[in-house]
Amino acid sequence: MPSTLFDKVWDEHVVAELPGGGALLFIDRHLVHEVTSPQAFDGLREHGRKVRRPDLTFATADHNVPTDGRDIDEASLSGKQLAALTRNCADFDVPLFAYGALKQGIVHVIGPQLGITLPGLTIVCGDSHTSTHGAFGALAFGIGTTEVEHVLATQTLRSSGKPRSLGVQIDGNPGAGVGAKDLILNLIRKLGAGGGTGYVVEYFGSAIRNLNMSGRMTVCNMSIEMGARAGMIAPDEITLEYIDAEDRPFAPKGPALKRLAAYAQTLKTDDISAFDRFESLQVDQLKPQVTWGTTPAMTIDIDQEVPEPRDAGERRAQSYMGLKPGDSMRDLKVNTVFIGSCTNSRIEDLREAATIVRGRRVASGVRALVVPGSEEVRMLAEHEGLHETFSSAGFEWHRAGCSMCLGMNGDILRPAERSASTSNRPYEGRQGPGSRTHLVSPMTAAATAIRGAFADPREFLQ
Repeated sequence: MPSTLFDKVWDEHVVAELPGGGALLFIDRHLVHEVTSPQAFDGLREHGRKVRRPDLTFATADHNVPTDGRDIDEASLSGKQLAALTRNCADFDVPLFAYGALKQGIVHVIGPQLGITLPGLTIVCGDSHTSTHGAFGALAFGIGTTEVEHVLATQTLRSSGKPRSLGVQIDGNPGAGVGAKDLILNLIRKLGAGGGTGYVVEYFGSAIRNLNMSGRMTVCNMSIEMGARAGMIAPDEITLEYIDAEDRPFAPKGPALKRLAAYAQTLKTDDISAFDRFESLQVDQLKPQVTWGTTPAMTIDIDQEVPEPRDAGERRAQSYMGLKPGDSMRDLKVNTVFIGSCTNSRIEDLREAATIVRGRRVASGVRALVVPGSEEVRMLAEHEGLHETFSSAGFEWHRAGCSMCLGMNGDILRPAERSASTSNRPYEGRQGPGSRTHLVSPMTAAATAIRGAFADPREFLQ
C-alpha cells in the first residue's frame, strides 16, 4: 500500500497507540521561546520534574526582544517574559540563544539556520508557525502550553488522532518579481482560510522544486493560514546542499551526513493515490498578491480592485480595513512598510527587497523598517552591504526579532494606520489596536515603500 511522506515520518515516531484512539509520538526537537513556555516550566517545578531531554530542546528570545537597540525594560511584561526564559533555561539546563547572543533570532529562522532542523524529524514549538520546518521533510507543528510542559517532561506528545493528508501540486514558472509568498497567498485564496483544516499538506510540482529553501520555508510557514496542521516538502539535493553549509553547527557532517542523505531519499510520497485529497495550482500567469481583508484568504492581484463582499465576514473585514468594493489597491497609500517575520526575514528575502530599493528613496511620510530574522542574518546582510542599501533609501535597519509581525515589543501601528507587511497574518489588531495589515512579498513591500502606495515590483525590475 503506497504511503505519503507524512505517513512515513508519523509512523516512524509512534511510540504507542493510545486506548480510545490517538497515538503517543516521540519528538526529535523541541523549540522554545519566551511567550508560551513560562507556565510549562512552572508546571515542571510544581511537580518536581526535570526536562527529559535538554539536549533535544532549544530556546531563543524572539517575540518580545526590542529590535531598535533599546535596552530591555525589565518592569514591562516583555521584560518579565524574557527574564523568566533566562531563569528557566538556567534552572533546567536548556540551551538558550538569549537577547544579544550571536545565534539569537526568530525560532523558525534559527532552527534551519543552525542545522537543528533536519529531514524526517518531528519538531514542535509553542508557536503556530512551526510548520515552517516542514520545508525540510520534517513533521513540524505548533502546540499549546500544556503540551509544551508534556514534551519538556517526557520528550513525547499525545495526539488525539492522525490528520489526513492533502497533496498540493504546484506547477509553472511565475517569472521575475513574483515569489514564494505570492504563490502561497494565491493557494490560500483558492482553498480558503479553512481549506486545509484537518490535513497535513505536502507541496510538490515544478514550482516547488524550483524554489530555494527560503522560498520553501515561506510556503510551509503559511500552511497554518489555511487551517492545516502542518506543511511538508520532500527533501532533495537543494535541501541537502543547504544542510551541508559550513556554518550550521548542529547539522551532521561526514559519514553522518551521508547517512542522512541516504535516509532523505526514502522520504517521499510513493504515489499520488496515497493522499486523502489532492489539489493543484498553475502559477505561470501568477501576479504579485496582496491581502485586502483580515485573513490571508482575502487576497487579490496587485492590479485588482477590492471585490464585492460575499458574506457578513467580508463586509466586516472591509469595514475594519476602511475599504469599499471597487477601491484600487494601487491607489491605496500606506503608513508603514515592514520587512521581517518568520515568513520573510531570511537573507534571501532581504536580497530580493534590496534589488527593488537600490538607488531609490522611501516615499515621504512612509515609515519603512527591515528586521532580519536572526543576528546571523543581520551580520551577513551587513557584510554584503545590504544595511547601507536600505538605510540610504530611508529604511530603518533593526536587530533580530519578531518585531511588528505581532507588535509585542513596541513596534506597532497606531489605530487605522495601514501597513504593507511581509508577515503572515492580517488579523484585526495583529500589529496594534485598530491596525490595518496587508500581506505582501518582500519585493512588493519594497516597491510599496518607494511608491508610497501598493506597487507592482515588476515595474521596478524593468
